[in-house]
Amino acid sequence: MTDPATAPEISVGDPAPDFSLPRDGGGALSLSELKGKPVVLYFYPRDDTPGCTTEALDFTALGAEFAAAGAVVLGVSKDTPASHDKFKAKHDLGVTLLSDEDCAVCQAYGAWVEKSMYGKKYMGIDRSTFLIGADGRLVRIWRKVKVKGHADDVLAALREIA
Repeated sequence: MTDPATAPEISVGDPAPDFSLPRDGGGALSLSELKGKPVVLYFYPRDDTPGCTTEALDFTALGAEFAAAGAVVLGVSKDTPASHDKFKAKHDLGVTLLSDEDCAVCQAYGAWVEKSMYGKKYMGIDRSTFLIGADGRLVRIWRKVKVKGHADDVLAALREIA
């Protein structure tokens, strides 16, 4: 893993870093496969935890509206595809979940950060969302996301570019 302090900072207008990751249900998904469609790429810390479950349920609840705008919603965490399958089945989730076990994609998007809990420092995923335009460029970036109302905010931003 590269040092997050040396990871390149990405900004609105930049090309979204391409990737290919294992996905729920088997197989892999590449960002380049989705060129021509807007993509909502959200990074979350862990399957089946309260905030992550709420976020996935909120994106699922708005799934038809994201689809109507032509967008694909992808969630990324370090969890395995098998963990993603259980998480999706347990909560009837309608978003595609990708497995970034080595955190290479998290690092490319600047979502792998130093965190602190009870005075102890550790590395983890910063809850972040990236709206990628149909041209493959970053349109909006949300860092340190608060879950409540976030999916609605992303949908509103998507509608502005659709």
